[in-house]
Amino acid sequence: MSSLEASFDLPPALSSVPAARHLVVGLLEAWAVPQDLDDAALLTTELVSNVIDHVGGESTLTVEVTSSGDWLRIGVVDGSAIRPVVQELDQQRPRGRGLRMLQTIAARWGSEERGDGKRVWFELRPPGL
Repeated sequence: MSSLEASFDLPPALSSVPAARHLVVGLLEAWAVPQDLDDAALLTTELVSNVIDHVGGESTLTVEVTSSGDWLRIGVVDGSAIRPVVQELDQQRPRGRGLRMLQTIAARWGSEERGDGKRVWFELRPPGL
């Protein structure tokens, strides 16, 4: 089973959201992965946006992409040890639905400690599995 891995650092700024999305999609196209690229782009956008909204700061965020066998894993590492929490739906709040999307679209997702911060990740399987 072959594995492909890549990672890149971005500043925790609004401009990093489309940059991360475009870099991930370009990488996945080059690797010719069978997973849905729109799902990968949407969930990457959500994770990077969460870092900018909830962590911010001066340190970089790191996007990690791994394709191994039938699975694709994308993670975002930041400098905050505070783990994400799925929020209750609230019609009065225009945001706060991203982790619910993650739960629905990803085959698996989670968070784990990494150094002084955390990694939030999701996995996508190819169609038909």
